[in-house]
Amino acid sequence: MICKKTLTAVALLLSLTACKVGPNYKRPGVTLPDQYRGLAPDATTQAGAASFGDSKWATVFQDPVLEGLIKEALANNYDIRIAASRVAQAQAIVGVTRADQFPQVSAGGSIQNQRSGLYTGGPTFDALGISMSYIVDFWGQYRRATEAARAQLLATEYAQGVVRATLVSDVASSYFLLRQFDMQLDYSKQTLEADKEMLRINTVKFQGGESAKTDVLQAQVLVQQAEAQITDLNRQIEQSENVISVLLGKNAGPIARGASLADQPHIPEVPAGLPSAILEKRPDVRSSEQLLVAANANVGVAKAAFFPQFALTGTFGAQSTAITSFLNGPATFWSAGGQVLQPVFQGGRIKSNYRLAWARRDEAELAYQQTVLKAVTDVSDSLVGYSQARKYRIKIEEQTATYYEAAHLANVRFLGGYTSFLEVLVTQQQYFTSQLALAQAWNSELQNYVRLYRSLGGGWEN
Repeated sequence: MICKKTLTAVALLLSLTACKVGPNYKRPGVTLPDQYRGLAPDATTQAGAASFGDSKWATVFQDPVLEGLIKEALANNYDIRIAASRVAQAQAIVGVTRADQFPQVSAGGSIQNQRSGLYTGGPTFDALGISMSYIVDFWGQYRRATEAARAQLLATEYAQGVVRATLVSDVASSYFLLRQFDMQLDYSKQTLEADKEMLRINTVKFQGGESAKTDVLQAQVLVQQAEAQITDLNRQIEQSENVISVLLGKNAGPIARGASLADQPHIPEVPAGLPSAILEKRPDVRSSEQLLVAANANVGVAKAAFFPQFALTGTFGAQSTAITSFLNGPATFWSAGGQVLQPVFQGGRIKSNYRLAWARRDEAELAYQQTVLKAVTDVSDSLVGYSQARKYRIKIEEQTATYYEAAHLANVRFLGGYTSFLEVLVTQQQYFTSQLALAQAWNSELQNYVRLYRSLGGGWEN
């Protein structure tokens, strides 16, 4: 018992006088604008309002079918499950690293039978013992290592948030692209029916001697154009469904549909919040900062290697030729000891490791500052992208309506015999092309809506 008390007292005394070498973490300064570039002039007063990124994804994407797809992806996607496994690994590493701060205790026993040439038999010695070894964390190298491991764990958890946010946005983006192809397919089928009717009329007129063969050929061009577009859209639809199936963690198959692109709920003006909030809202920024925290703590680990290490050892046990005599006076034994180990010469290894730790810490700081810069730029790009895509879509809608009127009027004039079929051909092609462009414009607006939500840090905390 003397051994145990002595070692405990020495360990406690050294722990009370222990310190942690190396720099304590302080968030590095970053240059942030007062507000994001790309905000609408009348939206500057919303800068202090709650950010769009604070909204739960279920309130941002209100299509019930899309909501179900996102839920399924979050439950079954392989990237999500891999990220969860990495978090579990990081948690275990924290436990392994933290164990170095505590004494290592082991117990053992032995049975030994001794014989010699003079005696045919010899006594059997039984022994039981407990030994302890403890390297005092006097300079804080183990506490710094645990600090680094915990920061790595947080970085992994935030990286898992990046995967979640990416998955939510990828499912939404892929779904909107699929709905674009659906919308274009509807336009193409409607156009095909109208073109077939026009081909029938031109064929009848040609057979009656009222029009030239060229009118029939031009009508056939319109039909063939629509049929080719339908064939290509069917290909793109199936391939888009395959992409979504992979995101859902299942084999390729059909995907359910909900609201059309034009009926997808989305707000015209999005509150972006203050740029300073991006430091806490974006999981990639927070992950990058935790990697900096870990690198900063590892500088302390490397610095502690310059100083002497204090090791304590102790043993307590009993030995006897009979089990019944264990723990009786003379049969017990104990020992206690201490050791100081000071590095003297290692060929520059310790100094080089220290320089390496600082270089990695500096790299991590630069990477963090770069991540913040990219995050702010990402929000600005998304703001201008969403506002301009919305304006573009409105203009394409107006253009499509104009082409519809022109095509309709050309058909009326042709059927009345006031113009050639060439006018119908040109206006019909313009109208069809504008319809396809309108579907793309709707998709572009919603894609920028998704990107803006993700750039503001939405989709990973809920």
